[in-house]
Amino acid sequence: MRHIVLCKLRPGQGAAFDKVAADLRELSPRLLMGGLTSGQNVSPEGLARGYSHGFTIDFETFADLEAYLADPGHQAIGARLVALCEGGVNGLLVVDI
Repeated sequence: MRHIVLCKLRPGQGAAFDKVAADLRELSPRLLMGGLTSGQNVSPEGLARGYSHGFTIDFETFADLEAYLADPGHQAIGARLVALCEGGVNGLLVVDI
């Protein structure tokens, strides 16, 4: 499973986004995350539609993804991420494939 999160950050929140990603990485061993990749959108295509940053997390199974989503540590970090985005939760796009 690949968990994809795209963010429309409020101006000046890049460093705070990096801290959120670092804190998510610390959850990794406990929640069986395969790998987390994060950063600023650098696509030259011009199709970002305001999504300036994002991350992906790989999970072995859908059950692992569900455990991550239900984890209180993830939920606390997720609340911090929502606070960094323009429009709060409306500044996020999440896709799981």
